[in-house]
Amino acid sequence: MKFFSCISIQTKFNGAVLRNAVLKSTMFSAILILSGCATLSQLSAYTVSNAEVEQVLDSQLSKLQQKASLAGIPLFLEVSDISVSIGPDGRNVVQLGTDATASIKAFGFSYPANIRLSIEGTPYYDAEKKAIFVRSLSLLDSTIDAGGYKGNLAPLSTQVMQMINGFLASNPVYTLDTTKKTINLLSTIPLTLNVEPGKISLRPR
Repeated sequence: MKFFSCISIQTKFNGAVLRNAVLKSTMFSAILILSGCATLSQLSAYTVSNAEVEQVLDSQLSKLQQKASLAGIPLFLEVSDISVSIGPDGRNVVQLGTDATASIKAFGFSYPANIRLSIEGTPYYDAEKKAIFVRSLSLLDSTIDAGGYKGNLAPLSTQVMQMINGFLASNPVYTLDTTKKTINLLSTIPLTLNVEPGKISLRPR
């Protein structure tokens, strides 16, 4: 009888320990969920400004260089500066102003041509890459200053436009810093991208 009593006591003890462990685990999970909700409530929207996008693009200007040709004449294209305007006139676009140089080589000489483009595209958020891209570019205006000539030279503008388009197709204008706890948590849920004057915002759906 004592043997069975010991078994009964041990069984009850093990059951109590198990219930206590399950209760602690449930409470811990609830605390984590509440903590996550509290963290997200502190970040109702994550915003990216004109200056932040410009900083990203300026750090990658070295990628905006390439050899090309115009009517069989070799030239070297290089973008030296990019300005950013998010949501101009309340529209859902990002406008970019680019300053570029085309160095045309002919007869042993190099002739620089300064090219200024105004372009715009549509921003979108890639949840897998946790980054913002600008796609569907269109050319708004172009000006070329070369050796006293000022005007528009469509073939040259098109060369620069194609280079920028190819760059933005594979390079984001902003990537979320997932090393930060709050931003990493935000990046794990579905987000909606909104364009506002001077900034892009990412909000939980």
